[in-house]
Amino acid sequence: MTPESVTPTNEDVAEVLDRVAELLEAQRANRFRVGAYKKASDTLRGLNARALDILQTAGVAGLATLPGIGESLARVIAEILETGRLGLLERLRGQAAPEALFATVPGIGPRLAAQIHEELGIETLEELEAAAHDGRLAGMRGFGPRRLLAVSESLAGRLGRRARRVAGARNDSPPVAELLDVDREYRADAASGKLRRIAPRRFNPEGKAWLPILHASRGDHSYTALYSNTALAHELGKTHDWVVLYRDDGNGERQATVVTETHGPLAGRRVVRSRESECRRYYEAESGEAGVSSVPEQ
Repeated sequence: MTPESVTPTNEDVAEVLDRVAELLEAQRANRFRVGAYKKASDTLRGLNARALDILQTAGVAGLATLPGIGESLARVIAEILETGRLGLLERLRGQAAPEALFATVPGIGPRLAAQIHEELGIETLEELEAAAHDGRLAGMRGFGPRRLLAVSESLAGRLGRRARRVAGARNDSPPVAELLDVDREYRADAASGKLRRIAPRRFNPEGKAWLPILHASRGDHSYTALYSNTALAHELGKTHDWVVLYRDDGNGERQATVVTETHGPLAGRRVVRSRESECRRYYEAESGEAGVSSVPEQ
C-alpha cells in the first residue's frame, strides 16, 4: 500500500491497526493501549462511510468523534490514509527507516532519499524541511532548482497540515526529566534482558533479534523506546548508546534522541539532543549546586 498507487480502504486501515495491536501485545505494552487499537479497528470495520471521506470533509477532528477513536488514534488513521504507511508499525516491526519516510515526498526517490540520510544525517521531515531552506539540499547532487522547489512546497503543505491539527493544543515539549527517566528505564531493562528484542530489517543481514524495545507510560503519555538503528549510528558505533524516544501525548507523536555527551561540562552525562541547556539545569538541580558534577550519570 503506497500513497501513489492505492487509496486505503477502511479495511486496509483496520488491518494496519490490528497489526499494531498484535505487536504491542507481544511486546508487553500497556493493555489499555492494545485495547484502544483493537477497538479502533472494530470501529472502522463497522463504518457506513469511508474514513477517507470523513478526513477530507471534517479533518482529523471528524475522525476523533468516531466511537473509540480520540485525537491520538485519529492522527494515526490520518497518517495511514494520507501516506499509505504508519511509522509506528514500521518501528514495531524493526523496519523504520528515514529513507523510506523521505521517499514519500514527491521528487525524492529511494536512491536520493538514502543519499540525503547518509550525507546529511537527518531523520525527520522537519529536519528535511530545514535542510531545504538552509541550503544543504541545494548543495547536494541531484537537487536542481525545480526539484528543490517541488520538495519545499510538498513539505510546506504536509507539515502545515500537521501543524494545523494541533492548533490550540499544548506546545510544551516533554520535560527533560521525564525523557531522561524513560531513557534510564530503557537502558536498565535492556541490559538486564527484561525487554523483548526485535530483528530490524536494516543493517541486519543475519536477521538477528538484537534490538530491545520498550513500551512505557508516564501519566497519560505513552512512550516507545529503541536504540538508534540508523546508518549514522552504525558508522559511529552508537547503536547501544543513542536511544530514540517516541512520545504520544494525545496531541500527536513527538520524537527525541538521548545520547551520552562526549564534550564540555556535560561529558559523560545522558542528554537530550538540542536540549543540552535544559539538561545542564536538570543536573545542577539534581546535585543541588551550580555547575555540573564531574561524576558521569550512566
